[in-house]
Amino acid sequence: MRTIGVIGAGSWGTTLADLLARKGHDTTLWAYEAELVKEMEETRINSVFLPDITLSPRLRFTNSLRDAASEKEIVLFVAPTQVFRGVMKGVSPYLGEETLLVNAAKGVELDTLMTISQISADLLPPRLFENFCVLSGPSFAREVAMEMPTAVVAASPDGMVARRVQEAFSTPSFRVYTNSDMVGVELGGSIKNVIAIAAGISDGLGLGYNPRAALITRGLAEMARLGLAMGAHSSTFAGLAGMGDLVLTCTGDLSRNRTVGMRLGQGKKLAEILSGMRMVAEGVKTTESAYRLAQRIGVEMPITEQVYRVLYEDKSPRQAVLDLMTRDLKAEGLEFS
Repeated sequence: MRTIGVIGAGSWGTTLADLLARKGHDTTLWAYEAELVKEMEETRINSVFLPDITLSPRLRFTNSLRDAASEKEIVLFVAPTQVFRGVMKGVSPYLGEETLLVNAAKGVELDTLMTISQISADLLPPRLFENFCVLSGPSFAREVAMEMPTAVVAASPDGMVARRVQEAFSTPSFRVYTNSDMVGVELGGSIKNVIAIAAGISDGLGLGYNPRAALITRGLAEMARLGLAMGAHSSTFAGLAGMGDLVLTCTGDLSRNRTVGMRLGQGKKLAEILSGMRMVAEGVKTTESAYRLAQRIGVEMPITEQVYRVLYEDKSPRQAVLDLMTRDLKAEGLEFS
């Protein structure tokens, strides 16, 4: 049994906290909203983010970052990317030197264009950052909460850190693999949300299955181009955090990012769509940060660019599809000799 603090009580944070508590770990879940903490204590249900799922009687709840992080062997971060920096600053005074740090949120910070691991390296002492790991992969929270078979990956340059996370999180229904490519795993988990918005736009326009397959395949190509430019390994994008998460998010009805895209394709405006969503669709902000990041390092990402123009320049979704289809013709792989 390990002592674990989970920071963030959205659907994914609540699900992982429940999984860890059911495995037998001494687990405390932190929520920003005091009223949500009270509700979960009284009903064992997170009605806002994970309705109809009864949480483990072993799981404890708090509104105090000190209580959630102090004297914990593992601290799991599941806070939205755009607020992660502030959350980490609030938590860091309570972290022990040996605390294992795990991030399960996905995205790129808009102000700095940093991934979560880069933000953490910026904020934490080097000794503490050595214990940092990323948990990512194809995993809808509700299905994990219902104990449906799921496979994800724990990524850290330190094999011992990745294996410790693997051991702590793995259950008969939640299989954790290890990977040394932390940057690649982070980028896969981030950019797939952008491509899922594109796939949703296509579905919302009623264009059929062919363009969805093309978007997934070419989306994977631009995800890998960005990753390789940032030092990731190409094999990562063929794995769970790359192709696996991309396929799930582009095709699954539980995908919030695909839902945003579908509603855009059906003619709704972004502000209207977001006003009706309580849960965060990370791909909306990640689209802007990925577009700017690609421009900064000189990587071609045409799908990301068109999603950006639909979201932030009010471009017609149908025109965006046409512009993708009429780009200069190219070879897919190796050029002819």
